[in-house]
Amino acid sequence: MTAREEIFALREELNAHNYNYYVLSAPTISDREFDEKMRRLQELEAAHPECFDPASPSQRVGSDLGSEGFRQVLHARPMLSLANTYSRSEVEDFYRRVEQGLNGEPFEICCELKFDGLSISLIYEEGRLVRAVTRGDGVRGDDVTANVRTIRSIPLTLRGEGWPEDFEIRGEVLMPWASFERLNAEREANEEPLFANPRNAASGTLKLLSPTEVARRQLDAYLYYLLADELPTDGHFENLQAARQWGFKVSDAMRKCGSLEEVMAFINYWDTERKNLPVATDGVVLKVNSVRQQEQLGYTAKVPRWAIAYKFKAEQALTRLSSVTYQVGRMGTVTPVANFDAVPLSGTIVRRATLHNDDFVQALDLHIGDMVYVEKGGEIIPKITAVDVDSRGMMLGDKVRMVARCPECGTPLVRYEGEAAWYCPNDAGCPPQLKGRIEHFVSRKAMNIDGLGGETVDLLWSAGLVHDAADLYQLRAIDVSRLPRMGQKSALNIVHGIEASKSVPFERVLFAIGIRFVGETVAKTLAQAFRNMDAVAAARLDELTAVPEIGEKIAQSVIRFFNDDRNRTFVERLREAGLQFAMSEEADDAPASDALKGKSIIISGVFQHHSRDEYKALIERHGGTNVSSISSKTSFVLAGENMGPAKREKAESLGVPLVNEQQFLQMIGEG
Repeated sequence: MTAREEIFALREELNAHNYNYYVLSAPTISDREFDEKMRRLQELEAAHPECFDPASPSQRVGSDLGSEGFRQVLHARPMLSLANTYSRSEVEDFYRRVEQGLNGEPFEICCELKFDGLSISLIYEEGRLVRAVTRGDGVRGDDVTANVRTIRSIPLTLRGEGWPEDFEIRGEVLMPWASFERLNAEREANEEPLFANPRNAASGTLKLLSPTEVARRQLDAYLYYLLADELPTDGHFENLQAARQWGFKVSDAMRKCGSLEEVMAFINYWDTERKNLPVATDGVVLKVNSVRQQEQLGYTAKVPRWAIAYKFKAEQALTRLSSVTYQVGRMGTVTPVANFDAVPLSGTIVRRATLHNDDFVQALDLHIGDMVYVEKGGEIIPKITAVDVDSRGMMLGDKVRMVARCPECGTPLVRYEGEAAWYCPNDAGCPPQLKGRIEHFVSRKAMNIDGLGGETVDLLWSAGLVHDAADLYQLRAIDVSRLPRMGQKSALNIVHGIEASKSVPFERVLFAIGIRFVGETVAKTLAQAFRNMDAVAAARLDELTAVPEIGEKIAQSVIRFFNDDRNRTFVERLREAGLQFAMSEEADDAPASDALKGKSIIISGVFQHHSRDEYKALIERHGGTNVSSISSKTSFVLAGENMGPAKREKAESLGVPLVNEQQFLQMIGEG
């Protein structure tokens, strides 16, 4: 057998073993035998580079080669969300609506588990994976193909036969409980921040710039929806069974139900049994099985009429409160955190929960030693919902009270008028705030520096390479490459990303420097009003409050920031690094129209045709003003899919109209 023939034989054999192990959970050889075959393949491929193939199983281990951040890709078909319900009566209503929509025609419902991870779209051409894209805003997402190639339950080349020449299959990228607990144990040992839940861990992992690190974290994936111009059958369930034969991991829990009673039985069974699964689930998805009937039922402006997601109610546990500690956030918010006796809850061991703020604590009348009810909101975030007052005894401890000084730097805390939270005002010297400000500075809506997420900032901070965001512009690739789990290619990507950030427009620089109460919209308003950093820094209180949407609280915060010598030094260092400190000439271009002139508009929800950022830009180009909160002066809410219920309720109470996406586009002449 020639080397070329052996390479191809080994690839075929290892692909089969990967399928047996990761999809069927039925390995046919030992790990040692698998590793020996893999090493032999890697040796042969290294000796014969002309045989390189990105679909080779040897590429699953991940490589930093070619990872240069994530470009955005338009979805061929929008990735819409589903309507959610927590009520079984609403499931019955859904079933009746389907009956009516199909005019009494018989139908089946495909019941599936709702996996709690990161939605992914996989594109295959001629039996090979060519692209993997995150859901993003539903219209476009990030191309994460290099990282998805490391997930061993996702086939790089298909098995069997009968698959369409070009198709898309959607699913969920997950971090199994075992991988999640192992990862958090490593992070705790390294004194790194822990991930709150497997979904956040999976999302954070898939956005890493190092596929090698992605591979090490052992993500998994379940696929649940096949799309193509020519599908194998009219049945959604049957199409996924075909996909299973092609090598995709499809949940064994899927069932076709011919009646409402069978649907309810499926929900009842998995409401309990889900706790024994190796991955996180938070509900059940119900889909009309016939693709033809799906098309007949169609869509509302926001969601398909042929599918709905039923969310399980949060599991609850009773445990004893042992202590309350206090955490300091990026903007100085000091949050009380409850620590209690460990309890199992929705698949994890829970030991702590946020108490939000002092008002929340006082409303609970919380004492050390209290027996408290804990649940997971949406099966993810632990929270205390009530105190079992009847169980209080003679040994009850002290009443929980807010601390008077910052637990990190000792500065006396302050509470601003109208705010529920207490703050540490030492924003230029409090360590968690300093690190948090760097994370904010590099974030997507601020300087958008590729490769610099929270984990990398932690590494840079711990190594003493950065003490504030201005230090980033002094970094050298050779210094970054010496950090743990950081290769030379990733280090170069980071340095290039930092250099590219020097062209980020002034309004985002103003947002990035981290002035308290100056969010993205306020920063843009200030930038447009004052045009450059020096003018903002020199503005008086009356000049600031004369700007629409700038109240005294924001104005005072801007003045305090620029009155601090350390902040002024920080800003000057950014100027010396070459950042944009004035509005560009392009920002002075004439607006597209005055269709929205004089209108104050707030955006809420998810949209199909443009991202939220693009809609904010459209509002300004057509003469409108973006605002960050609803008031009686708000002209209307641009309401997308999944608009927050609190905003909807406030808009209705104030009589503020809701304008949907299509109506808005018609208003500006793009309908």
